Amino acid sequence: MRTIKVFVYISLIGLASLGTIAGAQDNTLSMMTYNLKFASPTFEPSWEVRREWQVDLIRKYDPDIIGTQEGLKEQIDYLADQLPEYVVIGEGRKGGDDDEHMAIFFKRDKFRLREMHSFQLSETPEVPGSGPEINPRMVTWVRLALINCRVEGGTGPYPQNYRGHWENTREFYVFNTHFFTRRGHELEQRNSAKLIMEQIKGLRRFGSWTRERPLFLMGDFNAPPGSEVYETFVGDKDADHPDLLEDSVEGGLGIDWILFSGNVEVLRYEKVDYNVEGVYPSDHKPVLSVFQYQ
Repeated sequence: MRTIKVFVYISLIGLASLGTIAGAQDNTLSMMTYNLKFASPTFEPSWEVRREWQVDLIRKYDPDIIGTQEGLKEQIDYLADQLPEYVVIGEGRKGGDDDEHMAIFFKRDKFRLREMHSFQLSETPEVPGSGPEINPRMVTWVRLALINCRVEGGTGPYPQNYRGHWENTREFYVFNTHFFTRRGHELEQRNSAKLIMEQIKGLRRFGSWTRERPLFLMGDFNAPPGSEVYETFVGDKDADHPDLLEDSVEGGLGIDWILFSGNVEVLRYEKVDYNVEGVYPSDHKPVLSVFQYQ
């Protein structure tokens, strides 16, 4: 597993704000997964037109966390510049700036970044760009903490002298990916799902003194509900295994999913139908799920 060393879009002011914003936060988490459609010169409308629509869409729905797929560096840079309320992490799937990014955006006034990593969907997960020469696939993941959780039974954030306690820690993981297409890549899809499940298995606890951390897996999986890929993550209708994930919409929908595990409850699910006079800013509609952190 490889630590991301580049492309953390945090200004000096933003770094300070990550740990110093005052005021307690609620325990809701709104998650969006969105395939941006890469800046193809043949796709209409062009990126120069639809990029403003994507900014408007994000501001309208105001998700706490966004996982994007297919974004090239110029696209991720543009969104990072236009949406300064977010911290943005991620690198290209061939390393650094190169190729499409699996970026994760998160609200700088709600979360503190604890950890970030990436790995390839290949036989050598730690090697950038490994797998097929054209269109390799990868995962970006973060461990985040809610800022200024209220002390149970209290009226405000942690007291000034708070130290050495874990009871009110609110941490969770977010994984973002983009799977191989199904045409001729069914084996790669299945093995990618198995690899992700292996990677996340050991991450849910941090020492015996902490509760299990919730975990969210989002992305464009290029596979429908009921497929072998889907069932690798969530099982079949009779499955009941503690390592399996759940879908934020019962029974699944489409190929863009937000899966989860841990002590959270789904409050709302929406496939976002944002368009401008019938024209969409991508060939995918974003998926938005709102969770309550228990």
